[in-house]
Amino acid sequence: MKKYIVVLLHLSYWFMYLLVISGLLLVLDHTKVHVISPAFFGAVLPAILGFYAFYGILFEKYLANRKLLKFFLFVALLSLVAGAIAEVIVQSLFKVDRSFGTIFFSGLFLSFIALVNGIVGLIMKGFISWYRDIQIKLELTEKNHEMELALIKAQINPHFLFNTINNIDTLIKKDTSAASDYLNKLSDIMRFTLYESKNGKISLAKEVDYIEKYLELQKIRTSNENFVKYETQGDLDAEIEPMLLIPFIENAFKHSENKKVQEAIKIHIKSDKGRLHFECKNAYSNQKNTPQHSGLGNELIRRRLKLLYPNKHTFEISNAGGFYTVMLDINLSDNK
Repeated sequence: MKKYIVVLLHLSYWFMYLLVISGLLLVLDHTKVHVISPAFFGAVLPAILGFYAFYGILFEKYLANRKLLKFFLFVALLSLVAGAIAEVIVQSLFKVDRSFGTIFFSGLFLSFIALVNGIVGLIMKGFISWYRDIQIKLELTEKNHEMELALIKAQINPHFLFNTINNIDTLIKKDTSAASDYLNKLSDIMRFTLYESKNGKISLAKEVDYIEKYLELQKIRTSNENFVKYETQGDLDAEIEPMLLIPFIENAFKHSENKKVQEAIKIHIKSDKGRLHFECKNAYSNQKNTPQHSGLGNELIRRRLKLLYPNKHTFEISNAGGFYTVMLDINLSDNK
C-alpha cells in the first residue's frame, strides 16, 4: 500500500475520532468545546498513545509472530501505562485538584480509552499488512508467469526444430510410416508447449509423455540405441508445474555431443508418496562444454523453483568425473 494512502487512513481516523469526541463533550457540557481543556486532553492523549503503541509495537513484535501470551500481557501493560502517562500530563498541565481515588479511577478510564484506540490501531495495521501481503503475492505470481513464459519460449530450441524437421524429411524417403510417426510426435510437443503448459498444473504423466516424445525425436540423430538411459518409477498421477523437468533434459542433449558414447545421458524420474525425485546426468568431453542450462541460467531456474515450491524442494548440481548431474527433489503432497 502506498504511503500517502496509509497517511490518509490515519488522518481520516483521527478526524472522525476528534469529531466524535467534540460532539460528545458538547452534548455532555452543553457548552462550546475547548481544545485546551482537561476533558479534551484526557480523551485525546491516551487515544494517541494507545493507538501507536499497539500499531507500532504489539502488532509486528507479538501478534504477527503469534506470541499470544506476551501479546495480551503487553496489551494490558501498555494500556495502563498510556492511561497513567495521560493522567500525569493532564494533572501537570491543568493542576486539577482531585482526590487519590478520583485520580485512580480517572487513570483506569484513560487506560480504557487507550485500549479501545489501540485495538483500532491493531485492526488498521492488520489491514495494511494484509493488503501488503496480497500485493506481494500478486507481484510474485506475475514474476512467476514471466519466468514461465521465458522458460517455455526457451524450450523448443530452433536447432532442435530444424534438425528434427530435416531428419524427418530424410526419413520420408526411406520409411514414410516412421516419418509420419515422428512428425506426429513433433506436433504433440509443439501443442504441449503452446497450450498445455499454460493451463496451470498438469499430471506428471503428461510431462513424462512430453519427455518420451522428445527423446524419440532425439534418437533419430544417432544409431546408438544406448545413448540415453531413461527410467521412470512410481505414481505418475501426481500434479506438477508444466515444463519443470524439460530444461534439464534439453540441456543434457545440448552438451552431450558425442553420440557414440554408451549411456551418455541418464535420466531417472521417481514419484512416490507425494515426493518427486528427478536425476539427470550427461557426459561432456571437455571443460568448455560444461552445461549452463539452455541460456536460462541456474539463477532463473532456482528462482522459479523457489516461487513454485517454497521450502518444499532441494536442487543440487554437481560436476565431477566427466558427468554433469542435476538432482531435484520436490514434496508434492502439500503443494496446492
